[in-house]
Amino acid sequence: MKPERQPVWDRLKRTALGLGLPGVEETITHGQPTLKAHGKLWVWWSPHDDAPVFKVAIDERDMLVGAAPDTFFFTAHYKDHPMVLMRPEKLDLEWAHANLVRVWREQASKRVLKAYDEGAQLQPRRSRRRPTGR
Repeated sequence: MKPERQPVWDRLKRTALGLGLPGVEETITHGQPTLKAHGKLWVWWSPHDDAPVFKVAIDERDMLVGAAPDTFFFTAHYKDHPMVLMRPEKLDLEWAHANLVRVWREQASKRVLKAYDEGAQLQPRRSRRRPTGR
C-alpha cells in the first residue's frame, strides 16, 4: 500500500471494526492489511490496484461499475470473482458500512446470526495482527 493510501485504509478499518460485529479480526494476507469475518476474507487492500476490495455478487458489481465508474471498478484479476474495488479517493463509508454488514451476515453461521439477532451478548473476538503468509 502506498503510504498516502494508509489514511484511507485506516478510515475503512475504523468503520468496519466500529460495527462491533462478533467474529471479526484484523490480519495480514499476502503482506497486505485484511479484515476477516468468521475466519473468511471480509474486506482487504489490493496491492496491485492500491484500492480496497469488497465482496459483492457479480451482477451487483456490474451494476455498481456501470452506475458509478468513477467510484467502483474491477480489473482482469477480479473479472470472474464476486468482488469490486473502490477508488480510494472516492471511499464511500456509507456504502462500505452497508456492504460490510451484509457480507458479515452472509458469512456468519446460523448460530451466530440467531444469537446476534436476538441481542445475545456474544463476546467479539479481539482484533489481532497475525501474519498468515497467504
